[in-house]
This record gives sequence, C-alpha cells and structure tokens, in this order.
Amino acid sequence: MNTPLPKVAAHHVRGTFDLVDDNGHQVNGRTYRGKYVVIFFGFTHCKAVCPRALARLSAVLDRLGPRAERIQPLYLTVDPQRDTPAVMKEFLAEAHPRFTGLTGSPQQIEWAKRTFRVFSTEVSDHDEPGGYRMPHSAFTYVLGPDGTYLTHFTDAVEEEDLTTALSSIVD
Repeated sequence: MNTPLPKVAAHHVRGTFDLVDDNGHQVNGRTYRGKYVVIFFGFTHCKAVCPRALARLSAVLDRLGPRAERIQPLYLTVDPQRDTPAVMKEFLAEAHPRFTGLTGSPQQIEWAKRTFRVFSTEVSDHDEPGGYRMPHSAFTYVLGPDGTYLTHFTDAVEEEDLTTALSSIVD
C-alpha cells in the first residue's frame, strides 16, 4: 500500500530549532542545509513509542542504501531535564548511530515543539526515573535541503511505505 504524503499547509509547520547536539555544539536548521532532515521527537526514557520509531527509521535508512547518505536523521528530545547531550549521545550510539540527538534549555525545546506543532507534557509517575513520564505526539518530520518543511508521517505508517515515500522525496 502506498501512503500518500500528508496534506498540511506549509505555514502550519515552520520546523525551526536552535538547540545543542549530542556533542555539545550549537545547531539550528542551517546546520544541516544541503541534506534532507528527518526528525523524530521523543525522549530517552520512553519505553515503547520512541524505541519502536527509532528502530523503524533506522531500518528505513538501511533500506534506502546509498540514498540515506543524503538524509540527516535527528532525535529531538521533549525531556531536556533528563536528556543532556551526553545522555542523548550514549542512548543513540549503540542502537541508532546514524541519529544525532538534539537537546537544549526547556525554552529552546518548547520553541522547537511549537514550530513543529508537537505535543508533550510531563505526567507524574513514581515508577519512572525522575518521578515522571512524557507522553508526546509521534510524528516523523521531513525537511528539505533548504531547511523548509516538506511533510510528516504518523507513527502508523508502515516501514515499507515510509521507505517508498522517503525514496521518492530524496530522488
């Protein structure tokens, strides 16, 4: 089944950010110009949605072969209190080394979430590290080589359909 690209007015998703990468360097949308950027918002303490999404996106990048070299995958935290650059780096290094983790101050994260229209909230949970969890929306965003928003995909899009869609975008 081919999943059509979502129809979203470009002015609804600005897709801008000014953050810190998992090496401690300041980054923004201009940092990745010249590459397609695939962004997933999540957090390192996530137990279900994020690990599944990162595994799916990693598999899609593998399936794209050499075309994946034209894509910079980013994992942008919604939990800047726990997700420092070092935590993000360690989290991604083993299982998802293609991804660069992005974090920042709570204000920087809130700004990025607003520009991508991402929802997340802190919910008390005494069984979680830090005493809270972070339910959040689960979309994969795609920015063009000029940094503009191109499209997004829901978490329900199958790996094969996402591979086909990304392949047509980067070709």
